[in-house]
Amino acid sequence: MYAGSNAMLKTFVATSVACLLALGGVALAQEYPSRPVHFVVGFGAGGPDTTARILAAQLAAQTGGKRFLVENKPGSSGQIGAEFVAKAAPDGYTLLVTTASIASLPSLQKRLPFDVIKSFTPISQIASSEASFLLVNPNLPVKTLQELMAYGRDPKNKLTYASTGIGTGSHLRMALFAKANNVPMLHVPFKSPGEAAVSVIGGETNALFLTSTAALPLIKAGKARALAYDYPTRADFMPDVPTMKEGGSAPTDLDSGWHGIMGPANLPEPVFKWLETEIRKALAVPEIREKLINLGLSPVGSSSEEFGKTLEAAVKGMGDAARAAGIEPR
Repeated sequence: MYAGSNAMLKTFVATSVACLLALGGVALAQEYPSRPVHFVVGFGAGGPDTTARILAAQLAAQTGGKRFLVENKPGSSGQIGAEFVAKAAPDGYTLLVTTASIASLPSLQKRLPFDVIKSFTPISQIASSEASFLLVNPNLPVKTLQELMAYGRDPKNKLTYASTGIGTGSHLRMALFAKANNVPMLHVPFKSPGEAAVSVIGGETNALFLTSTAALPLIKAGKARALAYDYPTRADFMPDVPTMKEGGSAPTDLDSGWHGIMGPANLPEPVFKWLETEIRKALAVPEIREKLINLGLSPVGSSSEEFGKTLEAAVKGMGDAARAAGIEPR
């Protein structure tokens, strides 16, 4: 009798706890967000910063005026912003909007202050970018990819290239290109796509791989010359630019163009599910899709689980690319 009563008591307690947790989760989801949500971007103007601002404005509009603020913390190839979010309270008020470049960090540093997989809660992949354009300063005496390679191989010329940071997609792409084609090039890293682009436009550096988000306005304005598109087929929105293969070089095959959003590890499920739902709703809005497409991005709006798998695959892919480019972790 006593044993049976004890078993019934345990069942009652377990059921009660489960109900309380469920009710707590519902309450948490209903209350969140009760104060401004900060979207931290580990880079300056351009690239993921633009994506974050488009998304923040739409989320504010569709949630009755709740506040979503973009906060830039550039430096160390996005590491500063990522570390800030990794160490933030897991309450959903400090989130990271990042690119696939975060996946390269484990291959660049032996002792990262966070784990790219374990220190974050994936929420959603916002968008993907099929590839990058290889841009040069318009005054550089080259008009094709073959001419750039010949120019760089001439000992009289000293080619330099900009990147959006050590280990970012723009760095790894050019390192792979230079190694595969035996073209000596000096790497000059910057903190943001905007700063890297300004260096090429102003002639401080000669070349740059830049995702279409930031590259298209420069190409259309004649501020930079596009020599190639790093993808198997030409871009529909820039059909006159040949692919890397058409230009005489193998493509880098580097998937570094996606933009995604994540929170600190152990983010409560009701919170990240609320965010996932609202973000996917935002990315289904025709005007938002059009804005992203005009930037050369393809809206995605994946689930948390799907984005987690994308992140894991990117860590492996970027690691393979870093090793192929001869980049050793410091």
